[in-house]
This record gives sequence, structure tokens and C-alpha cells, in this order.
Amino acid sequence: MKARYSIFSLARNALSSHENWPQAWRSPEPKKEYDVVIVGGGGHGLVTAYYLAKEHGITNVAVIEKGWLGGGNTGRNTTIVRSNYMWDESAALYEHSLKLWENMTKELNFNVMFSQRGVLNLAHTLNEVRITKRRIHANRLNGIDSEWVEPEQVKEWVPIIDLRGNGRYPVLGGSLQRRGGTARHDAVAWGYARAADALGVDIIQQCAVEGFDIEDGRVTGVRTSKGAIKAKKVGVVVAGHAGVLANMAGFKLPINSRPLQALVSEPVKPCVHCVVMAGAVHAYISQSDKGELVIGAGTDAYNSYAQWGSNPVTEDTLAAICELYPLFRRMRMMRQWGGVVDTCPDASPIISTTPVKGLYFNCGWGTGGFKATPGSGHIFADTVANDRPHPIAEPFSLERFKTGFLIDEHAAAGVAH
Repeated sequence: MKARYSIFSLARNALSSHENWPQAWRSPEPKKEYDVVIVGGGGHGLVTAYYLAKEHGITNVAVIEKGWLGGGNTGRNTTIVRSNYMWDESAALYEHSLKLWENMTKELNFNVMFSQRGVLNLAHTLNEVRITKRRIHANRLNGIDSEWVEPEQVKEWVPIIDLRGNGRYPVLGGSLQRRGGTARHDAVAWGYARAADALGVDIIQQCAVEGFDIEDGRVTGVRTSKGAIKAKKVGVVVAGHAGVLANMAGFKLPINSRPLQALVSEPVKPCVHCVVMAGAVHAYISQSDKGELVIGAGTDAYNSYAQWGSNPVTEDTLAAICELYPLFRRMRMMRQWGGVVDTCPDASPIISTTPVKGLYFNCGWGTGGFKATPGSGHIFADTVANDRPHPIAEPFSLERFKTGFLIDEHAAAGVAH
């Protein structure tokens, strides 16, 4: 058992200048064999391992990560959490995740800084107004909070916004999900790593996968930079590099991997009190606890595994931000980065068994992976443990690309978030 974090442990460790805090998780060498190996030490992979141990009693589990824990998209996103997706299948998935977010800090005994400050989606055209209102009605039918706000209400939520959008991006209203918000991405990875480790899961960093051992159509292990590891089952959760690992296993995935950009400004006093998204211009903004403006852009137009983006995308995004929020025109940007997002043709994820028995893939999240972290891992753990899709995951199987039953979420997921 891990020692619980509390005001009492904080006071106790203050007496030793905070030099005697216990290690949050171990860094063991890999064993020769595990019941389950999870490839990918980001949020989704760590949550999967946690629920395999907690709910399915499978504790002989290893999470292997080629770099450091949470160093991929988990630590390179803009931390937005919401569940206001259009179709029933997506709504069930993201709402399941949002409910887990709401109890995450208590469950993990780790402050993930989940702030339900609200997510506001702006509508700039009459077509966007119609689409947004349709999505609001769909959300309500699925029991998800969502409401239409008029321009004057937008101004109340975001006083610094220019409702005229400099004449190019007039704000005609928007949708508001009050339960949406942001969380601390690093804390999510650390919290689940600590909780999984406490249940006996091995977390192995700097351990790159170099191939799979497959016999008679069934996976028997993985070949890594630290040697071969036998496994009865293997779950792959590697975001933008899912296509690379699928090729190693001998099949192809219908995904494209592209850079997705974000940047932050110098810190300023609080002025943006919710998340504001503008899909028509592919720009959104929130403010961190440190005062930085967190700004997101769209994906680049080309496939790449580079964790940075192109200047034209950044310039277009900042132009839109400056026209919507004239106050920010003299702000200086401190840093810019990119993540590698894996996008399916229908902008929905893949949570599925594969043509190789015992090998499972969780990928294709595109720009929506962070918000789905707890729900994704929860249903993927169930899929891996029982060798069949969880009811929520069933519509997101690879089979949909054969049957044509796609889940087209481009309208709800078409902006970086």
C-alpha cells in the first residue's frame, strides 16, 4: 500500500524539509513473462493497467514506454475535458469518461487539478448555429448537459471577447457545457502510475518495442530494447505511432498521423475564466493556473511524426485569436510545441481486437485523446481482460471499416482540443 497523501503527511514531511517522501512508483527491470503487456506509458496505457489490476484482478502486468512516462501526447496536449459529442456512441464514451474525471482525484489520492470551469463553443456562421443547436439537442437526449448561449451571454462569460470578431468572425452565439473544463496532464499520468504501481503493475521506461512474437496467429510476446518479454496478451496504446506498431504485427490501420500544434503566452492576470473554442477558425484558448494563455491550433496538412508544427498554422491561429480578443495583440508567446495525433477517416477512435489473437489496439483518438483518458483505459481494460469488446467500445471496433457503420464526429472533433 502507498502512504496516503494528506494534510497530515504534508505537515509530517515538512519537518524533514520534504526530503523523505516515498517513491511514487518503482522502476523495475522487466520480468521474462507477464499476463498482459501494455505498450505505451501515456495516460491511456496507465489507466488500462490500473483497471486491469483493480477491477479484473490481473496484477502481473507491465507498462512499457520507449521514453519517459507521459512524455508523448499525454504531456503535449492542452488539457481540455468535455463530453458534448454528437452521436450516441461518442456521447456514451466521452460521458463515461467525464464521470470518471469527476471522481479521479479522490479515487487516486492524487490531485489532478480537474477544474470544471466550463467549455464554450462559439458559432460564427448561420450554418454553425444550426449545427451547434443540433448537437445541443443530441447531447440533451443522451443526458449530457449542454445549452445554447446568445452573444450577450457569451460576453458575460468572456468579457474580453470582441463579438464582432473584427468584422470577419462575428459571434452569433455558442454552446456551453458547464461540467467541462481542464485538468493537469502530468498529474493524470503520475496519479495513475502511482495507483497502478501500488497494485503490483511494473512500469518500465526507456524500453522501446522492436517487434512482436507471433505464433499460429497469436501474440506470444514483444521484442524490446531490453530483451524479449513473453506475454499472454498485449495491448497497444501509442497514439500517433499506432500505425507503425500495427505494421510490425502484420496488418494496417486506417489512420493518418499528423502534427497538432499548441503554444502558450507569457503569464498574465486571470482574464479567461473558461475554455473558449472557435471551430470555424481552428483556434481555442484557456488560461492556466500560472496565468499563461494556452492556445491550440489545428492539425498540419501533411503526415509526419515530428513533434512540432509549421509556422503558417501558428500564424493563422494567432491571427484569429487577435481578432477575437484584441487585448492580446501585444502578448508575447513563450513556447510552442506539437503532438503526433492519429486520426481515423470518421474522426472516431479504434478500441478493438485485431487480426492477431491476444493483440489489442486502442488508437485513432485524433485531437480528442486527453479528455477520454479515464474512460478509454477503463473500457480497454475490460476488452483486454475478457477478449471481447466492452459494450461502449463495440461500435469503435476495426469491423466498422468493413461494414461501413462509421461514427462521423468531424463536426464535434474538427478543431484541435
